[in-house]
Amino acid sequence: MIFTCRTFVPISPLLLNQLLPIKFVQQHQHLSQAKTNLTSLQSPVSLLPLPRFIASNSWWNWNWNSRRYCSGVVMASVNGVQDPQSISYLRQQEAAEIDEILMGPLGFSVDQLMELAGLSVATAIAEVYKPNEHNRVLAICGPGNNGGDGLVAARHLYHFGYKPYVCYPKRTPKPLYNCLVTQLESLSVPFLSVEDLPMDLSDSFDILIDAVFGFSFHGTPRPPFDDMIKKLVNLSNPDLRPSKSPAIVSVDIPSGWHVEEGDSSGDGIKPDMLVSLTAPKLCAKMFSGPHHFLGGRFVPPPIVEKFKLQLPAYPGTSMCVRIGKPPKVDISALRENYISPELLEEQVEADPFDQFQKWFDDAMAAGLKEPNAMSLSTAGSDRNLSSRMVLLKGFDKEGFVWYTNYESQKARDISENPRASLLFYWDALNRQVRIEGPVAKVSEAESEQYFHSRPRGSQIGAIASNQSSVIPNRQYLHQVYQDLEAKYSGGPIPKPKNWGGYRLKPEVFEFWQGQKSRLHDRYLDSHF
Repeated sequence: MIFTCRTFVPISPLLLNQLLPIKFVQQHQHLSQAKTNLTSLQSPVSLLPLPRFIASNSWWNWNWNSRRYCSGVVMASVNGVQDPQSISYLRQQEAAEIDEILMGPLGFSVDQLMELAGLSVATAIAEVYKPNEHNRVLAICGPGNNGGDGLVAARHLYHFGYKPYVCYPKRTPKPLYNCLVTQLESLSVPFLSVEDLPMDLSDSFDILIDAVFGFSFHGTPRPPFDDMIKKLVNLSNPDLRPSKSPAIVSVDIPSGWHVEEGDSSGDGIKPDMLVSLTAPKLCAKMFSGPHHFLGGRFVPPPIVEKFKLQLPAYPGTSMCVRIGKPPKVDISALRENYISPELLEEQVEADPFDQFQKWFDDAMAAGLKEPNAMSLSTAGSDRNLSSRMVLLKGFDKEGFVWYTNYESQKARDISENPRASLLFYWDALNRQVRIEGPVAKVSEAESEQYFHSRPRGSQIGAIASNQSSVIPNRQYLHQVYQDLEAKYSGGPIPKPKNWGGYRLKPEVFEFWQGQKSRLHDRYLDSHF
């Protein structure tokens, strides 16, 4: 069967303890049925952010469709993992010509391109190497534009929460580069001379940015860069590499590589990450490290058309996109060392509704996508547990409200066992809130009011989608939707009888704050 569904998040431990072991609701023979499509389109389609309520049952409705935006970002991220063979690679002459056109008829300045490139490098680093685990960054900058990219990247990494250091031994005496140095000095970013660098870079730094030479370099590296490149070569050599070695990130071209032939001798730097700029250079085909990114979301259509470039789509608003699949990881080794303010009992609001409102406001202020997304866990009379993601559409002292199809599985569960658990998980804040209690339908008037506040497409979708029912294929659903569009063209859309809201009245609130070494804070309130 083909499902359209949402991601699950951890469910309530207390609810689990009260239930028998989970069983699969769908039987194996059902999964083998060919050309069968089960739709579970959730009823809340548009995001209606939840400000404080002026009065009970008074809802504020925003028409900003965050769900569509979030879906686009996620799909762009998935699609952003590009097949390296489907992307254009530039020769040295082509790369130079593109730069000339960008800075000539297309009106880009050197400092503008450098800023975009450096931001792309910093963004790519932040995608893979988190500042709480790879905090100390050394940017080794050469005298040209590649070195300028490294200076810009160091500045952005500072603002991303890293602790950057810069080694810039051959400073370029031009206003642009002087300004980049001044900007870093104003942030108290240390500049280290070659003599100040430790003999073993692996003891002092978590990330080394190789921003020495770019695609226009040719010849043999001269002092002091020859020795610095040798250090990077030794650190990237698996036979010489220490057990705890810093990640090496090369900007556009691993220093010492030929822009087209790459590391033909096999004795060059073998970076862990390569951030290609504008478009990958031909040598990038020889890159064998785990992380290849393309940075520089600024290539205009005239360049794409003239050079017949095949470039990947960038995810969301990101300045970088991954090329190739990410490396396989050991799932058991995935962990996050949370850094959060402590959740002290004396700081918790006396009323758990007020505490939830406080945390919800924090999630909104943090710019989280769909902070009102919650896992809803239910169990029917058979005590089989099921969970799914739904959207909170309002809350006050009377409870937490969401809307759905009254013939869906969750509705059947609630009719047999009118209790449920909600779980909000705000990853960026290291917080989750679990809420448990009895569930009842909201009034018909409330359901009518909310239904007609939704976009027309969402209203039609509620009629078209018979949740948890089997349909022939996806096209069938589209056809039903189109028929309903024609039927109600220009007129009001009636709320289906089998569609409406539920309200969970809390009996238990649990507020969880992630902390270091798994010593998490957990505050349970069931006395209100």
